[in-house]
Amino acid sequence: MSGTTATTAIDRSDKPGHIGVILLVAGLLVGAAIALGFIANEWAQPLILGLLALLSVVGVFGLFAFAIGLIQFSGRAARNDLTKAIVDGAEDGVVVTEGENRIVYANEAYLALAGARGASDIRPVERLFTGRADVSEAIYRLATAARENRRLIEEVRLEPALDGRGGVGWYRIRVSSVHRDGRPATLWSVSDVTPERERQENAFQELQHAIDYLDHAPAGFVSIDADGEVSYLNATLSGWLDFDLARFGSGGLHLDDIATPNAAALIQAIRGLPGDVRTEVLDVDLKRRNGVPLPVRLHHQVAFGSDGRAGPSRTLVLNRTSGEAGSDGRSDAEARFARFFHSTPMAIATVDKAGAILRSNAAFTRLTQAGPQPAAIQDLVTPGAAELQRALSDAMDGRADIAPLDVTLAGEDGRSARLYLSPVAATEDGDGERAIIYALETTDERKLKDNMDQAGKMQAVGQLAGGIAHDFNNVLQVIINASEFLLASHRPTDPSFPDIMQIKQNAYRAAALVRQLLAFSRRQTLRPQVLELGDVLSDLSLMLKRVVADKVGLDVRQGRDLWPVKADLGQLEQVIVNLAVNARDAMPDGGKLTVRTRNVAAADAAGFGHAALPADDYVLLEVEDTGTGISPEHLDKIFEPFFTTKEVGKGTGLGLSMVYGIVKQTGGFVFCDSAVGQGTTFRIFLPRHVPSAEEIAAEAAAKEAPKKLAADHTGAGVILLVEDEDAVRALNARMLVSRGYTVHEAASGVEALDIFMKHDGRIDLVVSDVVMPEMDGPTLLGELRQRNPATKVVFVSGYAEEAFRKNLPEGEDFQFLPKPFTMKQLVETVKAAMG
Repeated sequence: MSGTTATTAIDRSDKPGHIGVILLVAGLLVGAAIALGFIANEWAQPLILGLLALLSVVGVFGLFAFAIGLIQFSGRAARNDLTKAIVDGAEDGVVVTEGENRIVYANEAYLALAGARGASDIRPVERLFTGRADVSEAIYRLATAARENRRLIEEVRLEPALDGRGGVGWYRIRVSSVHRDGRPATLWSVSDVTPERERQENAFQELQHAIDYLDHAPAGFVSIDADGEVSYLNATLSGWLDFDLARFGSGGLHLDDIATPNAAALIQAIRGLPGDVRTEVLDVDLKRRNGVPLPVRLHHQVAFGSDGRAGPSRTLVLNRTSGEAGSDGRSDAEARFARFFHSTPMAIATVDKAGAILRSNAAFTRLTQAGPQPAAIQDLVTPGAAELQRALSDAMDGRADIAPLDVTLAGEDGRSARLYLSPVAATEDGDGERAIIYALETTDERKLKDNMDQAGKMQAVGQLAGGIAHDFNNVLQVIINASEFLLASHRPTDPSFPDIMQIKQNAYRAAALVRQLLAFSRRQTLRPQVLELGDVLSDLSLMLKRVVADKVGLDVRQGRDLWPVKADLGQLEQVIVNLAVNARDAMPDGGKLTVRTRNVAAADAAGFGHAALPADDYVLLEVEDTGTGISPEHLDKIFEPFFTTKEVGKGTGLGLSMVYGIVKQTGGFVFCDSAVGQGTTFRIFLPRHVPSAEEIAAEAAAKEAPKKLAADHTGAGVILLVEDEDAVRALNARMLVSRGYTVHEAASGVEALDIFMKHDGRIDLVVSDVVMPEMDGPTLLGELRQRNPATKVVFVSGYAEEAFRKNLPEGEDFQFLPKPFTMKQLVETVKAAMG
């Protein structure tokens, strides 16, 4: 730049000295010396001394001025001259202004940029750069920054360039404030960056050409990061897949959007060591926007970082559709086979003689849903699978009758699979394949089988428990009835009265245990009613506080707008209390018991991860404690009757079995999650009850019905009493006779039918047991209906009504009385049936 003009830098920052001043000082000193020569001697001496004193003062002042830097000698001035010389010769134009754009310094580069031939035609920056609005705005921002003592850089584009040196010029202008001799000044720096901008524009145009070529090349290009996000998709592939590239601006695409599940599994299954660069050729199907598959061949390259994490891929996509660019007719059969191989739902892999995996399909990669792909088939299963090693040895020996293997896959999720091994004949030119392994994941099937086995076991135990309870109820029925007769004939002052009362109370206690057995076997009698679970919990809150004791904190959290449920109120309360008692016992040192309720919509049911829970609307009851927890080996047995981990005498083992039975009989589901040392959570899902029109009408009628008067337990009529237990039959007959009824007794259904025919069907009521030898109660009812359709029947049983109603014709009318029952309950039921 310095060679463009003959001008030099302009510096008006200092005031130059003058030779006349020196001559004047010298003349004055010479004149003073001559004048002293003409003065008388008596005056010469004082004048000379005064002149010398004046010169001494001047000399001392000069020394002090030098000491404080007021006077500088040529050495320091030389250093300032060096700095000035550097700025004078700088390539960037530099100009310093004071006040209203008064230029006090401009170097040679600035004069060249401004096209100035001398100091008279030089212009400040603010008048040098004029033109379009964007230029004026940039200069205004720079001037404002200078006035506010700020630094600022702007780039402007002039057309034409300064001094007519081109059609377009680009200039970078810097501004900052400086201070000189206590006065503010502004330092401007101007750089011509036109060549730099031209190089950038050329590079940008070349990049645009490259991008345009890549976008419209006859092959697809895609880049996918480790999380499956598509970071680049060229226009060719976008057109094949019918996706709009503008979608990248609002979230972009994911691998699952453009690839089938099998293809996505293969792409994301590629693993490598830190620093590796893996290139795989995959014949797979991508997915168009409408879901139609697109057969392609991928040349998929992935680089792995120092941490082993995969970076964004560089993938070349060739369209294998017949007739498209990139298709190769000679390898169509190979491509079709690869697509079939990767699309089959059966996992397939080939291994060498050591078990190392050589090839695998997409289904095989999904066997290991997390972590790196196994290098050998032994890594696929849990350690210690001796059967797999023996099967591999058999395959190496060429045996074709290898039995399938059921194995547990490696990992913490407990998944399983069934493996089928097939040998491959060894060849000299082969690549080491010695066996083909086919695998089918059996996780869901195994869970279903385990659930069915558990359900079958629980059903078998329930049948056993129900049978025991039924027979024991007959014994309790005799004890309770006999104690009632004894109490009726003894006064409270009699010495034997307390003993009889003790017998009766313990009989009722035994009956409660029997009800728990029946609850587990789901054969107890329930009286379901529509309930609001929130109201039930509110009523139980005080009882729960007394149950959990002082060391355990109780937190009841009610959900909003709970749906109604249909359940037996007493049984449901017993479920909640029983769970609270168990939670209290699990927290001997104190803790917190939380009871929560909320609605669970059908869409949210699957989120709990319970395969046995159908998708439906439920009201969820959760009972959570912070106790000792349940060990995994006991978790599958907690609902079995008589199973308990408590000390002898502190539990019967029937509490949770009763909870299980009541919830199941209500149509709900109960699940338990527990961790040792962290606590236990029981979740009870009760189905939402939607009232029918008949239920709504019945509820309204019940509210309007008049109150009943006190019941009269006496009566008259002929009753046929059918009971195979002699003691039970005798006591029941005695009860009914004492109330005024005529009773005919029968020990079986066949005998009852004979008595009924002997009296020509003139029987007012038949009271019959359900389970009897020769002929059971439902069969007897059918025979009686054939002879007299108007016959009234009351069934008594230790089982629930629902347990035998299925054996009766639809709509059959009868009364039911569960065992054991009191004298009052028997006569009330008989009175109601005959009325």
